[in-house]
Amino acid sequence: MTAREGKVREESKSASTDYLKKASDNYDQMLIAFHASNWNAAATLAVQCAISCADAICVYEKGIRSISQDHLDVCDLVANLPIVGADEKSKQLRKVIMRKNMVQYECRSVHKADADDMVKVTTRIYQWVNERMGK
Repeated sequence: MTAREGKVREESKSASTDYLKKASDNYDQMLIAFHASNWNAAATLAVQCAISCADAICVYEKGIRSISQDHLDVCDLVANLPIVGADEKSKQLRKVIMRKNMVQYECRSVHKADADDMVKVTTRIYQWVNERMGK
């Protein structure tokens, strides 16, 4: 990992299912919000789902997760996982997380096109993590 020293925490690999459960809960609610045309909620839940997916796969594969204040550091962890597709999923994860500020802290509402893109990318990440973890 290229992130700063001390920005990861060791976790029992069995905790990966807890992170995947959080991702699943957020994923389900993201889809409900999206189909109800609630773009702000869908985008917020997409960010939370993507981060929980990253935690789940990192704990599952290496027994570590990011504890950095910078959520983008988790992208480096995912990119360095020794599994097929990790680099591509890291880029997708970065794409979602980079929108976190706009989604959660700016005054403007999320547009349908933004929410649609975030939901699609998050769905790809979520499906990949579930496949890797055998769920």
